[in-house]
Amino acid sequence: MRKKLIVMAALALGFATIASAQVYKTSTGKVSFHSHTNVEDIDATNNAVAAALSASTGAVEISISVNSFQFKKALMQKHFQENYMETSKYAKSTFKGKIVDNTKVTYTKDGTYAVSVKGTLTMHGVAKEVTIKGKVIVKGNKITLVADGKDFKVKPKDYGIKVPANNAAQIAEEIEISVNCELTKK
Repeated sequence: MRKKLIVMAALALGFATIASAQVYKTSTGKVSFHSHTNVEDIDATNNAVAAALSASTGAVEISISVNSFQFKKALMQKHFQENYMETSKYAKSTFKGKIVDNTKVTYTKDGTYAVSVKGTLTMHGVAKEVTIKGKVIVKGNKITLVADGKDFKVKPKDYGIKVPANNAAQIAEEIEISVNCELTKK
């Protein structure tokens, strides 16, 4: 009888853990970037970003199809895809990490929570450890992950992205990355 109670208690605990797992996802997140130089500003936006967050652990995953970035000028888009990001070889960029201070976020209470996310950014076939300052915004049943380009910057050279000398004046040494992914519970 005692053995049966222990097994039943273990099963109940297991089901409670699964039921309380809070996973939020989207496939329509937004990532944009901005490059500013004295010669030219370059902006692109991707509105087909997949993102997931485990509220219980703070694990964050973001996957970006690099070909989905949209530019104002078609020629910029072509150069970005073919010459810089080489999307025929490196079709996706990913981020896998964890909210460092996840216990500071109350996922059941509306509010804006300043966080740091530490993880691995993989782009152009190169993986680098990064820490990104951002916000988790809780509103109703939605969670929004936000990072501002002022706080999240990437150096193309760190990821093996080569900028031809004749275009160097047009591409910033640091690219500002902005993230805005509204997630819903799944």
